This record gives sequence, structure tokens and C-alpha cells, in this order.
Amino acid sequence: MWPHSYPNCTGVPPRNPVIPVEDYDRLDETSTPTMTTSTGTVPWCDYHSCRENQTPCEDLAASHGCSCPGFSLPEDHPLSPSLRSVTWNGSAVVVHWCAPSSYVTSYFVTVKGGEKQVVKKDQRSTTLKQIHHKAEVCVVAVNDAGESDPSCGEYTPASNSLPLAAGLIGGALGLLLLILLVVLLCRRRRQKKREAAHV
Repeated sequence: MWPHSYPNCTGVPPRNPVIPVEDYDRLDETSTPTMTTSTGTVPWCDYHSCRENQTPCEDLAASHGCSCPGFSLPEDHPLSPSLRSVTWNGSAVVVHWCAPSSYVTSYFVTVKGGEKQVVKKDQRSTTLKQIHHKAEVCVVAVNDAGESDPSCGEYTPASNSLPLAAGLIGGALGLLLLILLVVLLCRRRRQKKREAAHV
């Protein structure tokens, strides 16, 4: 897992109060944090940049009167997402990331030298086919203005020594059984010849 940082927001400041994402990321989800402004106490929206399939923060703000972290505008290039991990779950390579403080329409996930995988804007993870070699995996945020800089990390597959050793042992046992079968057949033929000679 790679350490992550959240860049500062860009664009025109939003109407709602702005909280640094580093602090917002550490908020206790079991309570409803608030912030005091000149207009009173405003609760923060139940929104987390790393959570999947959640209601967009601007929709939560409109319906609940809560506050969101600052976001850049749609006409601005998005900031980079934050790649959290690239791991093997036993059947596929799983990529996890956190959203940037930007307007995003989709994400591109790529393995260096491979094709782009397009991921929906509300997703924060995706799976890749098995990668048999060390490779760089990158996530890019996309909107109408263009693409962000990539957030990348290196994926190193687990050692293949154990499957290789198992294959070698299995092949050796198979060969041994084959030799044993040939020896038994040869002995059987010799025995039949001796019996025929005594008749």
C-alpha cells in the first residue's frame, strides 16, 4: 500500500465552508461532526472520498443542508486520485483508490503497456486480470476538461516458486509411475514366455 496525500483544491471557492481533506478523512463515522461558521453550526455531510457507490456530496448538501469539502469546477482539469492499494485476492488483482477533490466523470485504470479500463465515477475499486510480472498500475481521474496526472504504484505478484515446485514433483511422480508400469509389463511378458517354453 502506498502512502497518500491530498492536494489542495483549485478553482473558485464553494459557497459551503471548506475543510482540508486530510482532516475530513479522519472524521469519526460513528458521529456527525460539525463546524461553526458565521451563520451557525453546520454538520459535515456523510461523505468519504474512499467510499464506493455513495450519493455525491453536492446532492447530500442540497438535500440535508450539510457541508462538503471544497471541489474544483467542471471546467478545471481534475486533481489526481489517491491510489491506496494494488493486491491479489486469490482470483484477480484488486485496485483501490480515493477520489480527488475535483469534479470527476470517470476514471481510467491502466497497467503500464496495457489497455485502459474505464471505471464509473462512483467506484473506488476495480479488478484486473492476473498480472504475472512486476508492473506499474495507474489511476487517472477524468472530466470534460481532460485527465488528471496519474496516481501510480508498483504491483509485484506473489512468488511462483511453490506452484513450480509442485509441478516438478507431480511430473517426477508421473514419470516414476510410467517406468514402473513398463517394468511390470516386461516382467509379465517374460513370465508368459517361460510358461510357454515349459509346455
